[in-house]
Formats: sequence, C-alpha cells, structure tokens
Amino acid sequence: MISVNEAKQLISDHTQPLQALKLSLKKASGHILAADIYARYDIPAFKQSSMDGYALVYQDSSSELEMIGEMAAGTSQLLSINPNQTTRIFTGAPLPEGADTVVMQEKISRQGNKITLQDPKLLPGANVRQIGSEIKAGALAMQKGTALGPAAVGFLAGIGIQDVEVFPMPKVAIILTGKELQQPGMELNFGQVYESNSYSLTAAIKNEGITEIEVTEADDNLEILTDVLRSALQEHDVVLLTGGVSVGDYDFVLEASKKCGIEQIFHKVKQKPGKPLFFGKKDQKLIFGLPGNPSSVLNCYYNYVLPALKAISHKENSVKEISAELTHDCQKPAGLTHFLKGSYKNGKATPLNAQESFRLSSFALANCLIYLPEEQKDFKQGDVVTIMQLPN
Repeated sequence: MISVNEAKQLISDHTQPLQALKLSLKKASGHILAADIYARYDIPAFKQSSMDGYALVYQDSSSELEMIGEMAAGTSQLLSINPNQTTRIFTGAPLPEGADTVVMQEKISRQGNKITLQDPKLLPGANVRQIGSEIKAGALAMQKGTALGPAAVGFLAGIGIQDVEVFPMPKVAIILTGKELQQPGMELNFGQVYESNSYSLTAAIKNEGITEIEVTEADDNLEILTDVLRSALQEHDVVLLTGGVSVGDYDFVLEASKKCGIEQIFHKVKQKPGKPLFFGKKDQKLIFGLPGNPSSVLNCYYNYVLPALKAISHKENSVKEISAELTHDCQKPAGLTHFLKGSYKNGKATPLNAQESFRLSSFALANCLIYLPEEQKDFKQGDVVTIMQLPN
C-alpha cells in the first residue's frame, strides 16, 4: 500500500492534457484555450454611437442645428454633415461623416427639423465608441490557457472569431460490476441492492462540464469484464470501474486489466474509505478501479479522479483545500488517512454521522471532506485540520 500523497503524485505524474483540437466557438464554452488569439479587425470598425440621440460636430454645439436625416444600426448608407447640421442617430449606428459627438435625445429641444442642445456638460467625443476602442487589429485578444466562459465566448464572437483551438474534455466510461446490483425503479429482490454509483459519478462528472459519458454493466465474469473493458478503452480517455477491485473470488478488475494490457501504477492506498483503489494506464488512457461502496466511490472520485479529469482538460482542480477548526473530538487508529464527511461553515468543520463507507445519506449532506492524516490518532475540538471543499 502507498500513502494518499504518493497516490496523488503518481496520478499527476501519469496524467497529461489531451491534444488540442479546433472547435466551433458555439461548442467551445467550458474549454480551455489552447492557442493565443489575435484580433483581425479594429472593433468597432467605425465610429459608433453608444446611445440614441443626435450626431453633430462638437464646435457647433452652441448653435441651432438642422436635422438632415437619420443613422440606424446596421445602415449601409453613410451620410455626411456640414457645419450646423445634425442627424438623428440610434445606439450602435455609425456616425455620419464629419460628426464627432453624440448628444442624448433627452438633452435637446426640437422644433420641426431644428434642434437646440440643452446639455451644458457635453464634451467633445461624448457618447461615441471610437474605432478600435474594444480592440485594435493585430492585438492579443485572448491568451492560451484562458477559460472560455460565457463572457469570453461572447467577446470572441464580437471580434469575429468563429473557431478556436481548445484542450478537449475527456470521454469517460463507467463500468459497473456486481451481480447484486438492481436498477432504481425495479423490484428489489432478496440479495440485491439498488445501483447508485453510476448516478453519483455521472452527476459529478457532468458537474465539471464533461458530457461524453458512457455507462456499461459487466457481469462478475472475467471474460465478460475483459471484453467490456477492452471496448471501453478503444473509445474513451478515462475508464472508471466500480466494485470488483479487491481480492475476493468475484473481484476480476485486476486480472481483466492485465488481459487488456493496462500497466498497474498502484493498487491499494492507506486510506479510509477507499483502500482498494486501483490506478493504471494504457498509452495515455487512465484507468481507475474504484471500490464498490458508494461513499468510497465518491471519496476516491474527489481525491483522485477529479484532479485527473481536470488536468486532462488543462484545468485547475475545482476541489479546494482550506484550514478549518474541528467542532468535535475525533479518534482513529494510526496507519490510515481518514476522510470524514463533514459540514463546513464560518471556519469550522463538523464531522457528520453515518461515516460508514456504504452510507451515502451523510455524503448527500456534506459540503466538505475532513482530512485526518495517516499517523495521528487523536484530534481535539478546536484543532485546525485540512478540509476539502466539495463542488456544488
């Protein structure tokens, strides 16, 4: 067995981002930019009104002005004004040739086609978006490594970008093992339990913006599991197996992995829950053998799988470690790191009831995992410990 820190380091050492690919901007949200982007045009490409009003030459602002037409957004006809002339103008429209300022429509008086300004605070260039005021042609618009959220995607669309190079999201396979599993909604027969691991894992993975997830069931049979695992490796970047990772008569994950040519990096971690965790690799594909108990699955997911999924996508881990004060005494034996389901609020962490690895009800209430180091046995109320804040 290896320590928690050793396991995390080994996973990190064997994980690298997927090769960048080009995506339509419409499909790029949630990805990380894989190459710098430079503006091809001045944006805006023309002097543009920032509001509804009247376009004029500033030096004429004290005069009565003659209105000679109007400029609407999207117009392809460019008007030109002479001294003491103006045009009605609307937000987003190009200024007529010769104009340099826009006065708000509320700041004028109008008689027929004549207007008089009533804005003593008007300044030259007011209410005008200058050419290139958003970005100049040739300027760096967005750096490699930028997360493409809604505003970033909108900005790139606004400067005319259609396709971008990004680090792709991994394709994930979830393989369920165990003859005792029954699907929710079906009658529960003697000896059966409802299958929940695929539901929690799928929800957790989708929470990170990953959408290509395939769930497959494999009987407790070596040949069947080997075939299912081999097929999953052909189509996916990460494979998660739940159950069958221990050393019982019906635990076939280790042997099936060998048959599929998977290199074992480690098996078993000095932790509770989730001690039988398996991690392997084939080419650049990552394989995690997760214990079958629901709390063990999620503990291993947040500690080991999620950081790998993030690294593959060139993203930062969304699980943050912070310090907190314990609200209760805790005891544990030396030799295993313990992760307790906990509730964090106002700088304090409270261990929840129902810490057993088969119980998921407490995990449903938890917003953190409380990290109790391997060799320490006793933890007192008020002790400062590390907690992992779980994603919402």
